[in-house]
Amino acid sequence: MAPQTSIPPAANVLGTIGTVFWCIQLVPQIWFNWKQKKTDGLPALMMFLWAISAVPFGVYAIIQNFNMPIQIQPQIFCLLSLVTWGQILHYNGGLPAWKATLISAATAATFGGVELVLILTLRPLYLRGIAWPLMIVGITAAILLAAGLLPPYAELWKRGGRVVGIHWGFLTIDWLGAFFSLMGVIAQNTFDPLGGCLFIVCVVIEGGIFVSHGTWLIRTRKLRAKAKAAGCTFDDLPESEAYHVDVPRKGSIAASRDVEHVEIERRGSMALARERDLEAGRMSLGRASLTRNIILEETESIGNDDDSINVSVKEVPLTLAGQAVEETDYGTMTAAKGEGKRNSVKRPGYVRQVTSESLFKDPVWGKKGGDE
Repeated sequence: MAPQTSIPPAANVLGTIGTVFWCIQLVPQIWFNWKQKKTDGLPALMMFLWAISAVPFGVYAIIQNFNMPIQIQPQIFCLLSLVTWGQILHYNGGLPAWKATLISAATAATFGGVELVLILTLRPLYLRGIAWPLMIVGITAAILLAAGLLPPYAELWKRGGRVVGIHWGFLTIDWLGAFFSLMGVIAQNTFDPLGGCLFIVCVVIEGGIFVSHGTWLIRTRKLRAKAKAAGCTFDDLPESEAYHVDVPRKGSIAASRDVEHVEIERRGSMALARERDLEAGRMSLGRASLTRNIILEETESIGNDDDSINVSVKEVPLTLAGQAVEETDYGTMTAAKGEGKRNSVKRPGYVRQVTSESLFKDPVWGKKGGDE
């Protein structure tokens, strides 16, 4: 069909409302992901397909000369989708934040370049009456947009229809954005069926997510009432296992944080901390049993000189020693010739070994054969 030659005020108003909603649609989800530090239930494929769909969608809207708000929509939609995709790569994919950001930024630049090339290539063809290439672009956008909404349905199926990880604010705003954008297309002088199809797909499939979770609420109303009466959550009930999904053991940070969060909720943070300290102590005791508990080391005097000095070193562990401590031989030496008084005895150099695991007492000095 020919591009729009004039845009009625009503179409601009409705399109602007839709654009405002779509400018902030993913903001609640981005904030929710950051607060929870996890994105379980939010498929990465969904966000990536949405970001890709924005490229042909933007090409189609610009070449068709839709009202300006709808031409801006795909660009913002693509950017927010890539930000959310980067969060999924970081929180559930395990990538460092800088690497996830770099990948998202590079992908955004690539998509922008592809969109520019397509606009410069297809617009001259469309103005000459060759419309089928642009039609293919529009169909591709609709398919990708619909395909991006299918991964959440896989998550719904695994959880018995329950919505997990998708913020309701995001879903509601996104649905309203698609609805008002559709109304903006309808209000134009000539309705574009393919452009309208993009928004219809979004309205219908996202509406199905609302219906799915509403059905789950009805099916589990007795279990949720039982959990409320017992003072626990729905997930704490044994009967709720049918609605749970095992987290893949791939060393994900999100999985470990989930387990810790559940344990803290059940027993309290202080009780959990004390239990972990006790467990660490038991492990240290096992290692400490491999070392000497008390070491008493006496050196032999050299020769038969009555002025020789015995040196003994005693080590008494104060804590749960988890590391072996090297033994130190302080040796013996002969007392200085002279008065034979205690203060004339030259003591060997003694260096205290500093360690957090054990304490060395000072050597015990004495003449051989008797105490001073």
